[in-house]
Amino acid sequence: MRQFNRRRLFLLVCLASIFVLSPVWADEQPTSLRKVADLSGTWNIAEGVMEQLPEAFPYRVPVPGLVDMSSPDFFEVGIVSARRECFWYQRTFTVDGEVPETALLKIHKAKYGSKVILNGVDLGEHMPCFTPGLFDVTKILKGNGEENELIVRVGAHLESVPKSMPNGWDFEKYKYIPGIYDAVEIILTGTPFIQNIQVAPDIENGVVRVQAELKSVGDNVKSDARYVIREKKSRNIVAKGKLMPVIIGKDSVNTVEFSAPITNARLWSPEDPFLYELELTTQADSKKSTFGMRSFDFDPESGRALLNGKPYYMRGTNVCIYRFFEDAARGGLPWDRDWVRNLHEKFKTMNWNSIRYCIGFPPEFWYDVADEVGFLIQDEFPIWSLSEWPVELKSDAIAKEYEEWMRERWNHPCVVIWDAQNESVSDETGKALQQVRHLDLSNRPWDNGWALPQGPKDTLESHPYFFNAFHWGRTFNMRELADHSGKPNVRKEQEEFDRPIILNEYAWLWIDRNGDPTSLTREAYQNLLGDHSTPDQRREIYARLLAAQTELWRAHRECAAVMHFCGLGYSRPGGTERPVAGATSDNFIDVEGLVFEPYFEKFVKDSFAPVGVMIDVWESEFTPAAILEAPVFVINDLYGDANGALRLRLQSGGRVLAEQSTALTVEPLGRVIHPFYLTLPGEPGAYELIGEFAAADGKTVRSYRTFVVKSN
Repeated sequence: MRQFNRRRLFLLVCLASIFVLSPVWADEQPTSLRKVADLSGTWNIAEGVMEQLPEAFPYRVPVPGLVDMSSPDFFEVGIVSARRECFWYQRTFTVDGEVPETALLKIHKAKYGSKVILNGVDLGEHMPCFTPGLFDVTKILKGNGEENELIVRVGAHLESVPKSMPNGWDFEKYKYIPGIYDAVEIILTGTPFIQNIQVAPDIENGVVRVQAELKSVGDNVKSDARYVIREKKSRNIVAKGKLMPVIIGKDSVNTVEFSAPITNARLWSPEDPFLYELELTTQADSKKSTFGMRSFDFDPESGRALLNGKPYYMRGTNVCIYRFFEDAARGGLPWDRDWVRNLHEKFKTMNWNSIRYCIGFPPEFWYDVADEVGFLIQDEFPIWSLSEWPVELKSDAIAKEYEEWMRERWNHPCVVIWDAQNESVSDETGKALQQVRHLDLSNRPWDNGWALPQGPKDTLESHPYFFNAFHWGRTFNMRELADHSGKPNVRKEQEEFDRPIILNEYAWLWIDRNGDPTSLTREAYQNLLGDHSTPDQRREIYARLLAAQTELWRAHRECAAVMHFCGLGYSRPGGTERPVAGATSDNFIDVEGLVFEPYFEKFVKDSFAPVGVMIDVWESEFTPAAILEAPVFVINDLYGDANGALRLRLQSGGRVLAEQSTALTVEPLGRVIHPFYLTLPGEPGAYELIGEFAAADGKTVRSYRTFVVKSN
């Protein structure tokens, strides 16, 4: 499958490389003042040492992509190797016409660190691995069809990054594969050029606040500016205007601000991901930015998320893109726009409206897809250290990368939470986020992992892994959930802070795509199923237990978000010991075709339904003819009444033994708990309870519990 993916990606990039001598200018308006040349395609590559250019570049590799996609293959990619210190990328390109007053090279993301040489001139380094590097090439770039040679050096491993900078360490990763893994562009425009635009919607007043940075190159310049706001799809103009002229000093930046009204704005949400586009134009430059009219916050009293001023329950999953980078089936999928869109659409079918991009950022176009398909993104910066914080990593260095991250992404309506780190105990990320949070005009909330929250509306991160007890030599039984309040634990240091809780990891029941336990879950399955369980048995019990826990966290309404871990990760089959076996896995059986494991789809999909059901029964054994009290919760995440029939069935071997039902109405954002009472069979055997809510609109969701009746 990997070879197939590689060939498909190579076909795409080779088609792009046809335009090497005349780059494709990515702009809708042929008269635009800004031209952007996309340098995606097949590049040349060589391995070598840091301070010496290679004599030749004998291999080929796609950009964007990773070094392990080269042809022919390099050996020992992603691990520390005596074969090389770095990789050197090289390509040539031409620019039609004269080079304008401003020319920039933008490398959206490269790891590990990037050093740039253009036409033999060393332009310096951008060492951050997760944010864009911008290089001024105005004086070096050749125009009028002359050939330019671009060379980019990337470190061969995360150890190429100084310990004083975030490097993306992940306790459950095994390979750190380098590469230019996002787009590379040449930006050509005049002066002043529009360095950055921030658009902050104000839905209460029906306006957008715009902050734009205008940068001059060379002498003082007087500039006016005008704007147009359109509906993204229809291109209908909804607002336009002209700004007062400003004088920008020599080689300096002026920030201009204005507000633009949008009458009867259509609000963005996962259910209606409606987008607008702002185009700002000066006499020398033009720049577009997509945005959505939406607000997002947390209510500290209720602990709920607020989307567009209304309570909103976040149901979702995680994407661990850097783990997926080491998956054998990955190929070119992360850079296949159709596949990425289909992935997000597939997530929608699971009743998910939220995603944590976990411990790292995917290529930038993924955020465009999330905007368009409609997801709330918890965007997590790739820092994970537990309590092993590197002493060299300080807040000032982190804050610099936080600012680059925010500037790149703050207009995306999908991005609703800045997540400073994962499961780390340190004061440094808190100090860093406090340095930069004021830059965000939308004032998004922050999550600070296992460190202390830094604002009254910031969140706490909870990872209640019940079944990890077996991994540490303890025991756990689902009956322990019978009296659970539904409020997950947080770190001891965080307990004094009454903050909204985001539950974005739980279960500890991972199996790889073959149905085998991971390195973390072997003991759990030995205790659940014994030493000789089959993949089918493991898949079924995993799905049932994951669904039951999801129901618990959602039904008690103590969490602002419930997010499964994980929707996309790696699968590393081949045993249960590291480094061969992975620690976690997603739930696909065909990741290229986006086919979920059927038990997972059956049970977990219903557990995340907007109108959800939970049978509040957790015992696995009962005595014959016992009277069973079986409360059934029905929750409603929607803004309208949920009307329907609630049923509880007792069955065995597909045969219905008893059934009770009642008509039910659940208020918007409400919950109803209905008690059922059943007399259990007098004969020992295996039985199943099915709670079912059949809504008036024809949708039916179910909750399942299995148990055995044992003789005294």
